[in-house]
Amino acid sequence: MCKTIGYLRVSTHKQDTDSQKTGIVSYCRSNGLEVDEWVEVEVSSRKSLKERGIEDLLSSLKKGDVLVVSELSRLDRSIQEVVEIVNRLIDKKTRFVSIKQGLDLKAGDEADMQSKVMVTMFSLFAELERDLISMRTKNGLARAKQQ
Repeated sequence: MCKTIGYLRVSTHKQDTDSQKTGIVSYCRSNGLEVDEWVEVEVSSRKSLKERGIEDLLSSLKKGDVLVVSELSRLDRSIQEVVEIVNRLIDKKTRFVSIKQGLDLKAGDEADMQSKVMVTMFSLFAELERDLISMRTKNGLARAKQQ
């Protein structure tokens, strides 16, 4: 039997998964899906796939299962790793949904070039966003230190 899994990740205990969960539940209700299982982790995107629970998640997925995330950056902020994860999902014939980016890679569909380009572009934007946030934080700390 196919299952639908919602993957939720926050970086620190100061954040919560409520908005991610609400978005996934809303999407699923609107699209005739029901979440059978939740994977919730509190860990930085800089940690390994294993530490973020993604290795175990990928191993447990079967053909026809559905993985839903609120946005690609919840999986990873590295272009290379997001593309690797998505390719593994495609190889397993698992449907993958990233709500914020409007991606719905259906199980059994050929992973066409357009889908791969979209995943790569959205991953690039997430990686750039992370780098910009890091740069602004470092600049802000440097200014505060000078003052």
